[in-house]
Amino acid sequence: MTSTVQTANPTEAVTKRPGRWLALSVLVLAVLLVAVDATVLGLATPYISEDLKPSGTQLLWIGDVYSFVIAGLLVSMGSLGDRIGRKRILLVGATAFGAISVFNAYATTPEMMIVARALLGVAGATLMPATLALIRNLFHDPRERSLAIGIWGATASAGTAVGPIVGGFLLEHFWWGSVFLINLPVMVVLVLVGIKLLPESRNPSPGPWDLISVTLSLVGMIAVVYAVKEAATHGFTWVTLAAGLLGAAALYGFVRRQLTLPAPLLDMRLFRRRGFSGAVLADLLTILGLSGLVFFLSQFLQLVQGRGPLEAGLAELPAAIGADVAGLIAGRVARRFSVRAVVSGGLAAIGLALAVLTVIDGSTGYPLLGTALLVVGVGAGFSFTVTSDVILSSVPKEQAGAASAVSETAYELGAALGIAVLGSIVTGVYRDFTGPAGTPPEAHESLGGAVEAAAGMPAQSSEAMLDAARTSFVDGLAIAAGAGAAVLLAAAVAAWFLLRGQRLENTAS
Repeated sequence: MTSTVQTANPTEAVTKRPGRWLALSVLVLAVLLVAVDATVLGLATPYISEDLKPSGTQLLWIGDVYSFVIAGLLVSMGSLGDRIGRKRILLVGATAFGAISVFNAYATTPEMMIVARALLGVAGATLMPATLALIRNLFHDPRERSLAIGIWGATASAGTAVGPIVGGFLLEHFWWGSVFLINLPVMVVLVLVGIKLLPESRNPSPGPWDLISVTLSLVGMIAVVYAVKEAATHGFTWVTLAAGLLGAAALYGFVRRQLTLPAPLLDMRLFRRRGFSGAVLADLLTILGLSGLVFFLSQFLQLVQGRGPLEAGLAELPAAIGADVAGLIAGRVARRFSVRAVVSGGLAAIGLALAVLTVIDGSTGYPLLGTALLVVGVGAGFSFTVTSDVILSSVPKEQAGAASAVSETAYELGAALGIAVLGSIVTGVYRDFTGPAGTPPEAHESLGGAVEAAAGMPAQSSEAMLDAARTSFVDGLAIAAGAGAAVLLAAAVAAWFLLRGQRLENTAS
């Protein structure tokens, strides 16, 4: 099955919008904003733990509540952008994102930080679908669109590199809240320049924005992800079961309602297309396998190997470099070979790199870590760029916002599930470490808590406790890496079959 655009206008096939590359520069600023925010949180986690003293569960909520909320709202916000204008919702969302970043920076309790991250998720849900939808409407030539998507993805990867480096510098010279304030200058530039350069686009016949569907989507996604998180952390309870059933019922109601509405928030018939469904599933499984590991990698580099924040940020740079290079050539390679070869090969490469990380310990040298991160970046760059191209090319441009939201929902849902499941593996293994007599309970909540608790213990006891805690943390990280590798290799096999016959377009639409 090939990707085709169903509503191509003959005049658009030969028309290239003036200023489209300048407009793209504004869109990638929005991507940079989100990517930087996501990466600096992991780097700042040890400092947040020391200052706000969250429990292990609260620390996981700080890490994944943003993804919970954004996953629940992406489809609704993507559809809203199709209705009121993608430029409008992008600029409003960017303004809110910057303002709420200040709230994150000045949070004084774990509960306040969780609320701030949730509100940031509401604002973030407006950004990513709007950027991809605008790319779909700016670039009618498929080869140009592939390159634009590659630049879009490369910027996200660059953000994952710039975030830790800039964040590491700030953490070494200022308090942890400063890493969130770096969003403000990017937001100001994005809004001021975007007003001038971005063209407005919307669905000319969108129909009403159905609030019942919005509610069902939000409740369903949050309840299901919450149930998975709680089951992974505390096992199955009546509360977990109730949340799972509520979420499943809400999502079932959402799907049924979309099939009956004349103008649905999301056209469920898109999922009948094997290429579209295969690309979405590949994105979800890839992020699920990666995110839980990535969330704890900064802690490993800092709290286990003793690197400073800036050094830890630089240590993660190979992943971003690999993703940048691969993303820029992914469209050309997929046309030269095939979509399924590039996506499956990229996923398999990530899986093998994660499998290598199962042998790490506290003394593992950087050559192994750096090489594994480089391979992860290359694989992700190839896979994500091509799957995004497939998803965008599979729908009429009038539905670009909703389709982009599906792609981003898979990403955010995978991130939330990855942190919940793989993160809970790390946390569960870590909590079982056996420390010397006098080890305080808070040391078992997180490795950051153990480092802080060690400062108030006798030297000999603190050293023994930290050795046991670090060993247990690394054991959990290795198990999580193995689980992530299994998920990625399974995703590679699934993509090989689901993307059979899929091709990127070669003619303008």
